Amino acid sequence: MTADAPTAPEDQGHPRRWAILIVLSLCVFLVAIDNTVLNVALPSISEQLHASNRALQWMVDAYSLVFAGLLMTAGSLSDRHGRKKLLIVGLVFFGGASAAAAFAQDTGTLIGMRGLMGIGGAFLMPSTLAILVQVFHERDRQRAIAIWGTASALGIALGPVIGGVLVSHFWWGSVFLVNVPIGIAAVVAVAVLVPETRDLGARRTDLPGALLSTLAMSSLVYGVVQLSEHGWYSPQVWGPLVGAAVAAALFVWRQARAESPMVELSMVLSPRFIGAALSGALLMFALVGSVFVLTQHLQLVLGYSPLRAGFATVPVALAVMVTAPLSPAITQRIGVRTTVAIGLVVLATGMVLFATLAPRAGYRPVLAGLLVLGCGIGLATAPVSDALMSSAPKEKAGLASASNDTVQELGSALGVALAGSALAAGYADGLPAGLPDSARRSLAGALEFAGLQGPAGGALAEHARYAFGSGMRLSMLICAGVALIGAVCAFLMLPSRVPPQDEPAETPAAVGPDPLGVA
Repeated sequence: MTADAPTAPEDQGHPRRWAILIVLSLCVFLVAIDNTVLNVALPSISEQLHASNRALQWMVDAYSLVFAGLLMTAGSLSDRHGRKKLLIVGLVFFGGASAAAAFAQDTGTLIGMRGLMGIGGAFLMPSTLAILVQVFHERDRQRAIAIWGTASALGIALGPVIGGVLVSHFWWGSVFLVNVPIGIAAVVAVAVLVPETRDLGARRTDLPGALLSTLAMSSLVYGVVQLSEHGWYSPQVWGPLVGAAVAAALFVWRQARAESPMVELSMVLSPRFIGAALSGALLMFALVGSVFVLTQHLQLVLGYSPLRAGFATVPVALAVMVTAPLSPAITQRIGVRTTVAIGLVVLATGMVLFATLAPRAGYRPVLAGLLVLGCGIGLATAPVSDALMSSAPKEKAGLASASNDTVQELGSALGVALAGSALAAGYADGLPAGLPDSARRSLAGALEFAGLQGPAGGALAEHARYAFGSGMRLSMLICAGVALIGAVCAFLMLPSRVPPQDEPAETPAAVGPDPLGVA
């Protein structure tokens, strides 16, 4: 077929839209797994590559920095040069870097490959949601976004389980190597099934804007990542944050004056866009921050292995699978703002349940909190993403999708940093005086120290677990408060109904099947 192949009527969407959705969901699932699967392999990597704690942190952060920095640029490029092309480029980068990472012989190589995987993820993620918006009519779009979001939630939840199985039976590199066959299958499926779409009215790329966007986002994420380790007053935190603010101001100044701006300021300053962005960012803050703390509770307090802890968090994905398909019908009945607000209130309720956990309460209350948490995610994610995507015209779908991914990445980074800081502060305050720094920094250090104290160590270990419970309570209540603020933002700023998007600037030829990507 060629780009001139006829498309389906406007009120139906693309004739292969559901098959295309399966392919796009596979791509999202691939990236989502990688967000959590690495954590399980870090102890093995540390042992076999003799990696320091700093090197291990950079293996995680290198991906996040590059991914967040390039998202807006990648979204803009996908609109201008073709979303299918950028999706394939992202898959190739992601799969190739994964293969190289699997056989890395030193930490520097592995960190570098993680950065290349971040490039792949940045080009891949915005294209998936942008293509989804193009091939689905408004009537089915939120249902499709719900399925797309469920695939992402499944990947995040199953990542530790898959990683635990792979590391237990093979070697640490298998957590990266598994991406290769999935990536190859995705490239073939995209080439055969997915149509090419682009903004035919786009002009040349705004290179200064792209550089400023990358600098602003990378600096912001770097500063936030350093927060939990160095605190607000460290130059390693406020230096990057100030740099991010300066770069962001210059970016706005550039966009207001550029002949062909990367971002239309009228789009990102609209109340609907701001409301959706804030709600999405606060949702991810609360979710990722609470899961970050809960994972430590499962392993350090309840004594679960990484693999068992991974299985223990699966119920949140099951709850998402049940509630996400119901979200479009609920939204149709009660409206976008009410659905998102209720979802965030339910999310906050799950975190309040976590805050009430006693150190030795067992798994049952954790299970109840996870199920409530999953219901909140399933209700809120699809309508908030749909509201953000619909705030931009269809020809800017790549940029809108990149904005959606960017606010989620920033919310996730802030959630881990601030929830981790609250956990550390509450834990340290609950410990008795005279313990060594290693014991005051983490529960793992305190348990190790207690193990060296003979019979007296048991009481010290129990005291440290209760101190951890105090820190966990504080961090969970902060996450719950953030979710409630998100609910208020959603109710005040989101529309009751998402109006149809502006007519796209694309012609039917630009959205034809076009397996060769030539439009």
